[in-house]
Amino acid sequence: MYYAAREDSVLAKRTGIWVWLGVTVAVITVALLGPRIAQPLSYHNFADQRGWLGIPNFGDVASNVAFAVVGVWGLMVLVGRAGLVTFVDARERWPYVLVFAGMVLVAIGSSYYHLAPDNDRLVWDRLPMTIVFMSLVAAMIEERISVLAGELILPVLLFVGAFSVFRWHLSEVLGVGDLRFYAAVQAYAILTLLVILLLPPRYTRSGDLLAVVGFYVLAKLLETCDRAVFSAGHLVSGHTLKHLAAAAAGWWILRMLQRRKPIGAID
Repeated sequence: MYYAAREDSVLAKRTGIWVWLGVTVAVITVALLGPRIAQPLSYHNFADQRGWLGIPNFGDVASNVAFAVVGVWGLMVLVGRAGLVTFVDARERWPYVLVFAGMVLVAIGSSYYHLAPDNDRLVWDRLPMTIVFMSLVAAMIEERISVLAGELILPVLLFVGAFSVFRWHLSEVLGVGDLRFYAAVQAYAILTLLVILLLPPRYTRSGDLLAVVGFYVLAKLLETCDRAVFSAGHLVSGHTLKHLAAAAAGWWILRMLQRRKPIGAID
């Protein structure tokens, strides 16, 4: 039995929407007017290049299994075993389906890339990541602003995400590599998750979004510290652990979906 959102939440919702719109405009402005962000020439030179069982770069390749496990598990819960996750509106399910389908594609694309890292293969690593990011943004819009708005903006967000990857790759082909738009897509997804916390929730366990952001930040730190982590014993690299941390963010989303309860209708 759902109860109506409290009246004092309306102001929070309106304020949150304006903040979200402001963030959207700010990210677009920075992406359009900011300086070019070049990808370092050493990007593909990962710390752990050891092979095993005939698989080159084994650690960075094999760690993608975590994405596949979480992705398939999420799809089973959301589609194959309907009823394990409750949605106020059935349409809210589908962006999450894309989130976990995207994670399966990340497992495939990232494994393909890490077998022989180069810019051409990196496209198929980054492209499914944008599916995950942008589908999660659409899910948050559906839950906190409007289901219809989320439905309408989902294909736009997916297009923007794909465009950011292909634009980066074209810039590399032309010799003027520019990561601005791809970086903006990632920043936008994280900032949206944080701004969403300002809006009145439809479900319990909103705090889990902070854990998701935390795992993402941890993944970026591990990626940056790839060599430093590997040099501390040569057991595992930062990039390998980055994959596990990013997969943990997906698992936390699934955990949130399974444990949360509806607390009100905000349409």
